Amino acid sequence: MAGKNQNTGTGISNVMGKLQPQAMDLEESVLGALMIEKDALNLVIDMLRPESFYKPAHQEIYKAIFDLFANSQPIDFKMVVQQLRKNGKIDLVGGADYVMRLTSSVQSSANIEAHARIITEQAIKRELIQISSELQKDSFDEGRDIFDLLDQAEQKLFQVSESNIRKQYSPMSTLVSQALKELEERRQLKDGLTGVPTGFSDLDRITGGFQKSDLIILAARPAMGKTAFSLSLLRNAAVDFNKPCAFFSLEMSEIQLVNRLLSGEAEIESEKIRRGRMEEYEWVRIHEKTQKLREAPIFIDDTPAISLLELRAKCRRLKAQHDIQLIVVDYLQLMTASTGKNTMGNREQEISTISRGLKMIAKELNVPVIALAQLSRAVETRGGEKKPQLSDLRESGSLEQDADIVIFLYRPEYYGFATDAEGNNTKDVGEVIIAKHRNGSLDTVKLKFIGKYTKFENLEGANFVPRTNTAMTQPVFESKINQTNNAQNTNTQNANNNTQDMSSFQKNTPRLDDEPPF
Repeated sequence: MAGKNQNTGTGISNVMGKLQPQAMDLEESVLGALMIEKDALNLVIDMLRPESFYKPAHQEIYKAIFDLFANSQPIDFKMVVQQLRKNGKIDLVGGADYVMRLTSSVQSSANIEAHARIITEQAIKRELIQISSELQKDSFDEGRDIFDLLDQAEQKLFQVSESNIRKQYSPMSTLVSQALKELEERRQLKDGLTGVPTGFSDLDRITGGFQKSDLIILAARPAMGKTAFSLSLLRNAAVDFNKPCAFFSLEMSEIQLVNRLLSGEAEIESEKIRRGRMEEYEWVRIHEKTQKLREAPIFIDDTPAISLLELRAKCRRLKAQHDIQLIVVDYLQLMTASTGKNTMGNREQEISTISRGLKMIAKELNVPVIALAQLSRAVETRGGEKKPQLSDLRESGSLEQDADIVIFLYRPEYYGFATDAEGNNTKDVGEVIIAKHRNGSLDTVKLKFIGKYTKFENLEGANFVPRTNTAMTQPVFESKINQTNNAQNTNTQNANNNTQDMSSFQKNTPRLDDEPPF
């Protein structure tokens, strides 16, 4: 960063023939005030770093003051001089006489916060100058990868913001007023959903919808339907409730994901869509049923092995441009914590970094982030029902620690169980096990898993009335679990009635193998 190599000795350096931004007189004033007022450091410690000061001597004096504070030592002229001698920096700062001059140049710590703020602003300007200079130099290097250069530039700019701009505390009076205002808004909600709805009635009842700034870990063994479940709830949020959603797929391509959405929306077997072998009535249905998907605010990114930094940058842009309300990452173990060769050797440490980073993204953008994760093989070796546990989360206990909600997917039928503990039929039943819920209760929700359409639905035909999508002519979202046969018969009959018009319809309607609908 700029503060580490911006100047030498005297603290005077030039960039492009110009003196760098600085406020030398204010630096002297602030340091003097810190040595004459014992509580002055508390006012500026969250604003100032040693690198905030322009002159190297001032940096060393502030370090000595900070060291005294960290060791609960009193801060005055004599103690600072002693600490500088201990650090071996007394000669570099100009001796005890210079430190004495700083204390004699001020009378009190009045306005120290305003002075510290100006010093910080000048330091930020110097860091931006340093970053732009390095970026200009690297841009002339033909051997540099342009996308790596962009990523590096964005990372450095983000570091400037993170290290210099801190969130201030809020008084209780403000927080209570804000909390009461939110309670009044919740009181007006008829459906009780305070977060992003999933479209699954029992799950929404327990969670109130996925809440802003929450990190939700959705974990399961392979073939349990993690992607199918996440796509189903994303489809419900975007199509039925008009919530802009982002889906980052590290495992499947964007067209594969769209094909899954098409299969579930039109209720046509995914195998038929993959092969393009559909009956004429199914071609008609897929064009009729997928119009809502065309208009849905869903944004899919299939960048492989995406880094945490790149994910954060893309999410910020999507938030600024489309105000996304939900982010899904499929799946967490395929991400990397950093770009290029600077990867961590310890995989557990890397997963911990990724989970903390995802939580930071959720908090910064104020949206729920759903991260899919694989479970360890311990589930397979365990006896009994083989239901997953928190200890089965792979590679890092930080997933359990960082997550606000941990959800497991479990299908008894996959392990050969025809009935559950209560004797209920488990055919096509998927269990959504809420194993951790920081702000609510734990429970298990049963859903209908339709494998041939690769989607989940409510187990019993619950109706949903979207609150936000007022443009829908029929706002009720009805479960289609018991309508499959009726829909097929109806569409067959419609296809027979429309045989004479089929040729003209095909002329005006693009086929999937000619032009994908997305």
